[in-house]
Amino acid sequence: MLDFAAVRRGEKTMADLAAGLTIDDLRDLTNEMVDHQLGQIAGCTDADVVFTPSDPGASDPYAADEADRNISWNLGHLIVHVTASSEEGAFIAAEMARGIEPHGRSRSEIAWESVTTIAQCHHRLEESRRMRLAMLDVWPDEPYLDLTTQQNPNSPALNAVGRFLRGLSHDASHLDQIDDVVGQAKAARA
Repeated sequence: MLDFAAVRRGEKTMADLAAGLTIDDLRDLTNEMVDHQLGQIAGCTDADVVFTPSDPGASDPYAADEADRNISWNLGHLIVHVTASSEEGAFIAAEMARGIEPHGRSRSEIAWESVTTIAQCHHRLEESRRMRLAMLDVWPDEPYLDLTTQQNPNSPALNAVGRFLRGLSHDASHLDQIDDVVGQAKAARA
């Protein structure tokens, strides 16, 4: 996987990571990420999906419901969240690659409470893989890589490749949290 930690440490920019990457590279990185996440939840049970882990620092300032701002995220919640974020990046990147100026968010996240089984987690990851790869298939042979967007005025401008990577970076930022929740859930049932 790409070293997104170097971006978080300020040693590289997302644009640095994106430089030279091809659509095939983005396909490979998507498959690698989803395969990694499937490996993380291998051996989990339905009880693990709904297990509420200990997370004293839980804070989600973007939660739609005020009551959800400080809850610990269970495995179902994490899977729903990471897939929605990567899909959003893929959809926005596809529009940018086709020369369309970014015009807001493109996010669809199912209710995390509806994911209660490990089969649903597997399905959500595979469905997300399919959608992200499909978005790469709509890129033109010569994408508009000169079209850029900025998350905020202080962030570097990203082209379609960088915007797609930002979704994968978000996935990567939750990998340790997935490991922690899985570990707590397995310990609780042991």
